[in-house]
Amino acid sequence: MSQQIAAIIVDDEESARSILSNLLARFCPQVKVLGSYANVEAAVHSINALKPKLVFLDIEMPNYSGFEIVNFFEEVNFEMVFITAYDKYAIRAFEVSAVDYLLKPIDIDRLKEAIERVEKRVGQASSVDQQLLSESLQSKEVNRISVSIKGYQTILDVADIIAIEANESYSHLHMADGNMHLISKNLKHFELLLVENPSFFRTHKSWIINLDAMEKYQRSSGDIILNGGLVAKLSKYRKEEFEMAVSR
Repeated sequence: MSQQIAAIIVDDEESARSILSNLLARFCPQVKVLGSYANVEAAVHSINALKPKLVFLDIEMPNYSGFEIVNFFEEVNFEMVFITAYDKYAIRAFEVSAVDYLLKPIDIDRLKEAIERVEKRVGQASSVDQQLLSESLQSKEVNRISVSIKGYQTILDVADIIAIEANESYSHLHMADGNMHLISKNLKHFELLLVENPSFFRTHKSWIINLDAMEKYQRSSGDIILNGGLVAKLSKYRKEEFEMAVSR
């Protein structure tokens, strides 16, 4: 039998809180909802009093967004599943911070997957995970990412990535130390993840490069030479924008 997980729900829409509570009761009986709240301030009071292991948080709310809840705690010792109607938040909420997210309207199978993920993580998040969580949720620009390498969650400094190369539905991360990591995420994932970082530029359907790692650009061939002799390609469709970016 699964261990019971104490949870609270935070959403400014009463109907959304009710729907999620009913879905959990019906499809995820291992989750016990201790209460539901319309804003972050009330949720903070509840977390301090009830010590839930899981907090479901709507992202867009009055006064404080769901992301801002980390500002109220010196140590984040509960798991978070963010809820949003917008895909643009999903990458930031989940991939950067190693927590899960649900898109509205909530899909039952995705809800079950989120709870399974939480069950595996409850009580196991390291201090490094929590540090990354806090800094990533409070910053628009992604400076560190959490990726799975050979079955282990590993935190990488974005500045150490020379380039990201597409490999069908996977990506190769080319690192400054010469290592290359195969990651089970496509290039579009990393493009969205790094959209606020001016150092990264998608030069080709198969390449995102770190402009800070560029050594040479061969205009005639469209080859971009990066640190360590790595050669990336430049699409003719991105040429004008690329040349403007490197001339700044």
